[in-house]
Amino acid sequence: MKKKIVVFASVLTLKIGVIAQVVTPQYEFINFSKVNITDDFWKPKMDKVATTTLNTCIYQTEIKTPRIRNFEKVARKKGEKHEGIYYDDSDVYKALEAMGYSLKNKPNPDLEKKADEWIDKISAAQLPDGYLNTYYTLTDITKRWTDVEKHEDYCAGHLIEAAVAYYDATGKRKLLDVAIRFANHIDSAFRVAKKPWFSGHQEIELALVKLYKVTGNANYLKLADWYLQQRGHKYYNYSSSWIVPDYWQDGLPVKDQKEITGHAVRAMYLYTGAADVGGLIGDEGYLKAMKNVWEDVVYRNMYITGGIGSAGTNEGFTHDFDLPNEKAYCETCASVGMVFWNQRMAEYSGDSKYIDVLEKSLYNAALDGLSLSGDRFFYDNPLSSSGQHARKEWFGTACCPSNIARLVSSIGNYIYGKSAEGFWVNLFVNSNTHVDFNNIHTVIETETKYPWNGAIKIKITPDSKQQFKLYLRIPGWVKGESAPGDLYFYKDFVKPALSIKVNGKIIVAKEVNGYLEIDREWQKNDVVEYILPMNVLKVITRKEVKYNEDKMALQRGPFIYCIEGADNNGEVRDLIIPFKTSFGTMNYLINEEKT
Repeated sequence: MKKKIVVFASVLTLKIGVIAQVVTPQYEFINFSKVNITDDFWKPKMDKVATTTLNTCIYQTEIKTPRIRNFEKVARKKGEKHEGIYYDDSDVYKALEAMGYSLKNKPNPDLEKKADEWIDKISAAQLPDGYLNTYYTLTDITKRWTDVEKHEDYCAGHLIEAAVAYYDATGKRKLLDVAIRFANHIDSAFRVAKKPWFSGHQEIELALVKLYKVTGNANYLKLADWYLQQRGHKYYNYSSSWIVPDYWQDGLPVKDQKEITGHAVRAMYLYTGAADVGGLIGDEGYLKAMKNVWEDVVYRNMYITGGIGSAGTNEGFTHDFDLPNEKAYCETCASVGMVFWNQRMAEYSGDSKYIDVLEKSLYNAALDGLSLSGDRFFYDNPLSSSGQHARKEWFGTACCPSNIARLVSSIGNYIYGKSAEGFWVNLFVNSNTHVDFNNIHTVIETETKYPWNGAIKIKITPDSKQQFKLYLRIPGWVKGESAPGDLYFYKDFVKPALSIKVNGKIIVAKEVNGYLEIDREWQKNDVVEYILPMNVLKVITRKEVKYNEDKMALQRGPFIYCIEGADNNGEVRDLIIPFKTSFGTMNYLINEEKT
């Protein structure tokens, strides 16, 4: 076994060590604040998060648990004791981030008032030097920055992400200023002071990139790169701990890593930051390493749902092809991280295979962490159960509820991309946005019932005639690829024909990196019709995955189907579908009357 099991915005060339060559992104994703979602599948879920889920988070954060109370104690300066776990601040920040997204999606004066109230309390708890962490401030401030596993910079990262999201959504910068002061404190304490350090729970790396993009301050990008460079030097005294280097992805420098190891969530956040930084500073070392590790994950260590992390002992990875179903960990937060990481990989490669994995993880591994009622959650997501698993109303370590809330609320971040000469449609979601090509304003609208059927219309309305390329993703499941690589494959697959029309006329479009490219001069009210055949597909696994021997899964569109006892009077374990079973085709067109 090669892996150790642990028991328990713009492109810029920077001088960071050496001057790097810029790696130009293929496109940049359009920010959620510029995407209006009207989708029958996603809009109700976003509305549910904006109300029920966030109300649950507020109740648990403010009333049922002491998370907000800790900030109030710091501000009072009366020597009161810290309550809860040392990383609880992060849950406040993730909930605030979800509030920011939701306020854009579904304006709510009461929710905004609550968010501003929390922000006031957070700001009041910040120390004069910029430091902000209720655990150390209420216990022993002299011990701050002495234990990499105490999540100080993890909490800082989530503060930064919340601040950027809230600023994007509302234009209010009070929390952003708090985040800037804290980031400046960290930068001066470590990078500028040249003090060795690394984050035990990665998160700050990707957050600093967001802060750089919103402020334009290159020090934050340099600090993100500095954090990445700290790994692999084993600054931590492992001989006195239950932790081994691979648990933290600290066994090798990031640029030398080729295999996925350790804690799944920490890995996803680290590699998201590495892809971000590698692209922005033009460091091919980061991007090559991320490609190698990504292939190790997807080709040998990913569940059919796009979930990752097979073991609860280390909340992460063990060895290749070790993918048990009933004992699968598949933490919700890790699936959220898969969405983040694959988005960044797609941005710099322009390759649709990363969106294929993003979509698989989003629809099948992340979304099931949230109940339809919006107030119950999965922490781990096994693929099989004897009835011992059920969603819960909250957890002592409550990272997953607010994490899935912020992902669903920010789904607009993952739909469209734009470059100087092209527009990318990555996810098929009923929505609209507007972009400029050569200073000509263009409205682009997607009309679809996806994921229930594969009929998609793209309406393009520039203010005046405009030449640009439209890239429409061809999902892997249309081409016979259940996932990149050969870990999963379809039995008896027959490749269907794709249909694409412009203004009612069939056209031939060339395929580029998994996208259909339409290069033309667009005029007002041009319409592209794109139909993705949605047949029922039988998925089987490589023989190395012993747990799936003589088993198959069913897929239609992006969904891997699950039969739950709760829906079938508990009688599902004896159901058998013969391998020779055939399924009828189920392709539908959009109803022109929008009924």
